[in-house]
Amino acid sequence: MKKVALLLGFAFITLTMNAQETSGATVTVTIENVLSDGGTILAGLHTADTFMKGMGVANTAAPAAEGKVILTFENVTPGTYAIMVMHDKNDNKQMDMDASGMPLESYGTTGEMNMYGPPSFDSSKFEFTGENQEFTIRF
Repeated sequence: MKKVALLLGFAFITLTMNAQETSGATVTVTIENVLSDGGTILAGLHTADTFMKGMGVANTAAPAAEGKVILTFENVTPGTYAIMVMHDKNDNKQMDMDASGMPLESYGTTGEMNMYGPPSFDSSKFEFTGENQEFTIRF
């Protein structure tokens, strides 16, 4: 009986260690210049295949708070990503536009923002090596 308990204990420890080795690291995003409370700050971690096409490969959200909001993506595996964030003021889960197609809600990405057109993956991407990383995005 002691041998069975000992074997089960070793099996559990081995599985736990393997699970920890295969999980990824954390990406923390601080969103600055949130202009108002109300609504939700939405963020998506995107690959080139998902960027500007809908949900990211990982998504997170937090209630909006005037000033700054901090969001976290956990268990991120190494790769090339871009982060997009927006302040969904009316909680309809989409970017609202005016009649000319200009955004009515604040948004931002990692990398360089193009002020005269939609963001691109190439200007927003970063290389994630598997080490914890932090970004600041300003609305």
